[in-house]
Amino acid sequence: MSVDVIKPPTPFSDLPEDRPVIFLAGSIEMGNAEPWQDEVIESLTAYNAVLLNPRRDDWDASWEQDISNVEFRGQVEWELSGLERADFVIMYFAAGTKSPITLLELGLCARTSNLIVCCPSGFWRRGNVQVVCSRFNIELVDTLEDLISSVRERVDAFFE
Repeated sequence: MSVDVIKPPTPFSDLPEDRPVIFLAGSIEMGNAEPWQDEVIESLTAYNAVLLNPRRDDWDASWEQDISNVEFRGQVEWELSGLERADFVIMYFAAGTKSPITLLELGLCARTSNLIVCCPSGFWRRGNVQVVCSRFNIELVDTLEDLISSVRERVDAFFE
């Protein structure tokens, strides 16, 4: 057993159905947010899962954020496909960030049953996130440690 991590632009269309696929949605802030994904990945190394990590190693902040930009569009489409393919989406709103894309992704995923959200005190729109999670019965935790614990429980349940 071991975790596999896939990052853009690596395709992931042929993933096995017998392993849970987990999308790591959350604060990146064009590379300025803490690399919280590393802690999640490290904590799941012994699990038989596939992690889709949108934090691209070769991200270029100078890319024009427009549909006509092939690199930018490819990144966004990779993320949208990952959200759709995932068995679980974990979402982390880092305190001190704005995370507009993560807020967008929360809206896209709110009606699914596969979402776990972590929104610690200090996130500028924490109240909005709390209300959305309450309205759509989404599991909401306050710490990254609790997020990791919840995803471990869901991965364990996947194999039961």
